[in-house]
Amino acid sequence: MNNKEKQFVVIGLGRFGTSIAKTLAESGCEVLVIDRNEEAVQDASEYVTHAVQADVTDIDVLKSLGIRNFDVGVVAIGTDMQSSIMTTLLLKELGVGYVLAKAQNEIHKKVLEKIGADRIVLPEREMGVRIATNLISGNILDYIELSSSHSIVEIKALKEWIGRNLRDINMRAKYGINVIAIKSNKKINVSPRADDVIKEEDVLVVIGGNTDIQRLENSKK
Repeated sequence: MNNKEKQFVVIGLGRFGTSIAKTLAESGCEVLVIDRNEEAVQDASEYVTHAVQADVTDIDVLKSLGIRNFDVGVVAIGTDMQSSIMTTLLLKELGVGYVLAKAQNEIHKKVLEKIGADRIVLPEREMGVRIATNLISGNILDYIELSSSHSIVEIKALKEWIGRNLRDINMRAKYGINVIAIKSNKKINVSPRADDVIKEEDVLVVIGGNTDIQRLENSKK
């Protein structure tokens, strides 16, 4: 499935959930957000596909919203651990393919693991924008936001790069990005040269503008 065709539901509109929802929406994804706070829902309605005020611990409510049709669920509920656990469980029971849940602490994380969350994050360790980018990216393996306009990403070598050297590929001219390292067979070359040849399993660490990185990602789809 093309990433742009995936449907995402984000539950909880604190800073964490909001950053994920905004990044997904800005990337052209279909996003439903749900929160109990009417003001937060109204704000989100300006940038997401659908925004609903509802009690997500009620399975009938989730069924009425068609949650079972969503590919990815993000449970970003803040301080209410019980609601977080219940919502995660309901999403899995309803058949959401991939559920990412925010944990408050290690105990909360262990409970979420037990009930089948596919990925659990502790927000102080992972930024919402970084996680959202991971969700929608195909070849991008890791993402570090340097500023609102520039990032460092790890990207699998594209088919058209394999067997060619960095000089021939000329990424700066073609994609507007610069290669700062190449990971190959668990080794990392932090000073790649123009004549270094890209191999099939290589991972390139590149730096560039967010628009250039997104354009590179879109060119593969």
